[in-house]
Amino acid sequence: MDISGLLASLESSGIATKIRESLYIFPLLESIHVFGLALVFGTIAVIDLRLLGLASIQRPFSKVASDIFKWTWTAFAITAATGALMFITNAGVYFHNFFFRTKMLMLLLAGLNMLIFEITAKRSIDRWDKARSAPAAGRTVAIVSLVIWITVIFLGRWIGFTTTRTTVSPDEPQINFDNLFPGTPNDKPNDK
Repeated sequence: MDISGLLASLESSGIATKIRESLYIFPLLESIHVFGLALVFGTIAVIDLRLLGLASIQRPFSKVASDIFKWTWTAFAITAATGALMFITNAGVYFHNFFFRTKMLMLLLAGLNMLIFEITAKRSIDRWDKARSAPAAGRTVAIVSLVIWITVIFLGRWIGFTTTRTTVSPDEPQINFDNLFPGTPNDKPNDK
């Protein structure tokens, strides 16, 4: 199966159709996704700021990391799951969207950046764990991490503004917002 066939298959799946046809499921998924991303970024920012010597400096890095990373990974799992569910609703459009692809690239770079930390600064953690900041390699990874995650947030917003979750055909009924809110100012009788 080629990529176009795979994307079409994802879009036509039962769960994608259910999400697309619901007035509430997609916005709920998107809200959970944004909340999860805020938690991912917030926890990673604490770690990065600790590496830079700007936060939690009175605590050893290893203690800060062990307390926070469980929240980071939980939030990341929730964010990845909701992101995947949103993706399948319009897989072809998302897959070909520049901002979506760039966001996925940035997430890969975030993983690579974390790997670089593991094979550089973290190997010597016993020497700097209680120090105010990490060695140069750790501080560099922290700065790169902050830039990557801020970029991920911006790209996520651009995805939302450059795609639609579904295509509405002209013969489908549209929501008339005036009917949702009876008694609006337009319903007043004309004074003659």
